[in-house]
Amino acid sequence: MKIVQKEISITTKGDTDIIDITTDVAKLLKKSGLVDGYVNLFVQGSTGSLTTIEYEPNLVEDFENALKRLIPSNIRYAHKETWGDSNGHSHVRASFMGPSLQVPFANKSLRLGTWQQIIFIDFDTRPRQRNIITQLIGT
Repeated sequence: MKIVQKEISITTKGDTDIIDITTDVAKLLKKSGLVDGYVNLFVQGSTGSLTTIEYEPNLVEDFENALKRLIPSNIRYAHKETWGDSNGHSHVRASFMGPSLQVPFANKSLRLGTWQQIIFIDFDTRPRQRNIITQLIGT
């Protein structure tokens, strides 16, 4: 069993910026020399998340709108009283989505479905530089 740890750096726009990172992860897998195993991805920071989606413009818009309806930004969040910032909704959205994802790979290829891509979502209220830690574990 071998473990290869790398980071993916992303510059975001903030405000529920949804970014397809599938190609980045596939490149890391190719460079790793691993054939079979899984990749763990983890976002550093409390206002970003990882998941999978069919990354097409209309579904990305639907997904963003659903998150905004479920966890709106225009209501009171007590978090503002702690730090004086207005990103309480960002923290709540990220916590609901989660900071990590695991994807298996076989024969040097990610085992994603035909219309399934890995996405990073930046929920913060401003542009950010984000780091996603990847651990490729396998043989």
